[in-house]
Amino acid sequence: MSAWIYLVIAGALEVIWAFSMKQSHGFTRLVPSLITLVTMLGSFWLLAIAMRTIPLGTAYTIWTGIGAIGAFIVGIIFLAEPVNAMRIAAAILIVSGLVLMKLSSV
Repeated sequence: MSAWIYLVIAGALEVIWAFSMKQSHGFTRLVPSLITLVTMLGSFWLLAIAMRTIPLGTAYTIWTGIGAIGAFIVGIIFLAEPVNAMRIAAAILIVSGLVLMKLSSV
């Protein structure tokens, strides 16, 4: 169970580093650049720990899926990115894939 907790936290850190990377403007701003690097390292470290017990394909898919959906939501909320039917449908498909991947790992 703790491996799944590590994986979810790793995914959340992926969202943070993706957002802070956007805010770094190509690593030209110090604080967002440092946040990106620290959260990136933390995300990779927790992913590696989770992969001790969760299969590679499952762990990596869940990790990137959390990052993708999280970045999608953060982009809408904080960056005023567009919301339309096609983007929402794509997000639903990603979440559906994550659920299926998790169910196949039981």
